[in-house]
Amino acid sequence: MSTETLRQRRTRPARRADGATINRILVRIFIGVGVVLALVPFIWMVSGSFRSEADLFGNPASLFPGSITLHGYESVWQQLPFLRLLLNSFVFAGVTTLLTLLFDSLSAYALARLRFRGRTLCFILVLITLMVPFQVTLIPVFIELFHLGWLNTYQGLIVPRATSAFGIFLLRQAFISIPTELDEAARIDGASHLRIYWSVILPLAKPALATVAVLNFMNLWNDLLWPLVVTSDPNMLTLPAGLTLFGGAHVTDHAVLLAGAVISLLPIAVAFFLAQKYFVAGVSTSGLK
Repeated sequence: MSTETLRQRRTRPARRADGATINRILVRIFIGVGVVLALVPFIWMVSGSFRSEADLFGNPASLFPGSITLHGYESVWQQLPFLRLLLNSFVFAGVTTLLTLLFDSLSAYALARLRFRGRTLCFILVLITLMVPFQVTLIPVFIELFHLGWLNTYQGLIVPRATSAFGIFLLRQAFISIPTELDEAARIDGASHLRIYWSVILPLAKPALATVAVLNFMNLWNDLLWPLVVTSDPNMLTLPAGLTLFGGAHVTDHAVLLAGAVISLLPIAVAFFLAQKYFVAGVSTSGLK
C-alpha cells in the first residue's frame, strides 16, 4: 500500500468531520433565522403596546418605542370590565377543556379498547367531522341554543364546544400504543372497564392528555367568532371578543388593542411552557409526525 493511499484514508475521516460540523452550523443558522422571524411580530406587538398612537403611525416599522407610555394598558382597564372578561375567558376555556378531556378520553377508550360492531365505522365518522368547518354548523347550533334559552350564558358557551374530533383521534392513537397486556392483568384482578380507563390508561397517557389540553385551551382562549355569536351582553364576552369593542367604524385605538393582545397572550404562554415537555412527548407518541 502506497504512502499516498494511506494519506488519503487518514484525511477522509477529517473531511467527514469537517462536513458534519459545517452542516450543524448551517442548520443552527437556519433555525436561528427562523426563530428571529417568528419572534419579530411578538416583539412589535409588545413594543406597540407601550407606544402612543402618533408614535405608532409615525414610524410603524420600528421595533422599539420612541417614548414609552402606559396609555394602552390604562385604557384597557378603564374602558372595559377587564376582570370580568378575563374571568369569562378562564371559565370558557378552562371548563370546556376539562370537559373535552373527559368526553374525548372516554370516546377514545371505547374506540381503542372495546370490541363492538361498527367500531371502525364510528371512528371513520369521527374523522369525517374533521373535514366539516365549524362555520357550517354555527347557525343550527345558534338556533338550538336560542330555543333552549342558553344565549348569554356559560352553558351556551361551553356545552357545544365540550368535545373535539381531533382530541378523540389523538387520544385513540395514544391509547392504542399502550400494551393490552396491562388491561388483561387489571381485568384478572377484577377491574372493570371504568377502573382500567381511570387507573391504567389515563396515567400512561398523560403526554397525550396534556397535548389535547394545551391545543384545546389555546384554541378556545383565542376564539373570537363563537363568543361573538352566542353572547351579546358585554358582561358575558370573553377577552378576545371584548377587545373588538375598541375597533370603531372610523377610529381604532391600536395601542389599546395591542395592550389587550399582550395581556391575552400571557395565560397561553404560561400554559404552553408549563406543559411543553408533555406536549412534545404527546405529539411524538400519538402517531402525529
